[in-house]
Amino acid sequence: EDPRRHSYRNKTRNPTRLSVRTSVRMKDARITYRRRHSYRTKSNKVRPVKTPGGKLVARYITKSAKGPACGDCHKTLQGLKRLRPAQFSRLPKCKRTVARAYGGSRCASCVRDRILRAFIIEEQKIVKQVLMEKLRKSKN
Repeated sequence: EDPRRHSYRNKTRNPTRLSVRTSVRMKDARITYRRRHSYRTKSNKVRPVKTPGGKLVARYITKSAKGPACGDCHKTLQGLKRLRPAQFSRLPKCKRTVARAYGGSRCASCVRDRILRAFIIEEQKIVKQVLMEKLRKSKN
């Protein structure tokens, strides 16, 4: 056999070996963008779709939503919809929050920690005052 026949170059040019990824990247010359944005960026992703008429058309893929996260521990918040920021801001207030202190901003465990921390700080202040009063009485 001829060694040039099985070279890497010949393998990559085989049209039957096209992966799914190459079609997603819009390598197909038959597809053109439908909007004015002409660069392949994160916000301009397209997927080739065959219409009932047999024509290949670019379908725009929307970004997947990350969802609201806790401001302290950065975990995703439960009980809230995972939407893109613009759509999330259009939701009514009752669907953007949870019925709790810091609802929709902090998770339950972080709120619990904040409450405990505040309570312990207040307790320390009271203990400090009591000790100061004892010192004053002992001096007099």
